Amino acid sequence: MSEQTSEVIIGAVVLATAIGFAAYATQFSGVGGTSGDSYDLTASFRSVEGISVGTDVRLAGVKVGTVTGLDLNPQTFRADTTFTLDSDLTLPEDTAAIIASEGLLGGSFVELLPGGSPFDLEPGAEIEDTQSSVSLIQLLLRFASGSE
Repeated sequence: MSEQTSEVIIGAVVLATAIGFAAYATQFSGVGGTSGDSYDLTASFRSVEGISVGTDVRLAGVKVGTVTGLDLNPQTFRADTTFTLDSDLTLPEDTAAIIASEGLLGGSFVELLPGGSPFDLEPGAEIEDTQSSVSLIQLLLRFASGSE
């Protein structure tokens, strides 16, 4: 086998490996979009610190959607959040949305806590029960000053 042939074979193997890694990363990171249809829900938070467009929306620790929009409502001075969920997921209308943290130094995500209502949220509906993110700096200052 000539030197050129072996170089072409090694190049093809490297290229196939790179394509495989790209396909794997796209499939498991959600960059390539959702596998099926989706629908939007909205929620209004006092603070969305740590959240941005592209942040995960999780239910029981499983990614079920993505934050697609953040806007300041000039009338209420709250952050209006839009997120997209997988269409095969139906949530009760008393579902809560909480901005949670992955840990002390981890990132934030939107966590959905389903309620017990027999009625489901319709596409485009607003989740009324929300809990904003907690600032770690504010918690430390409260602890240090001894105030509650």
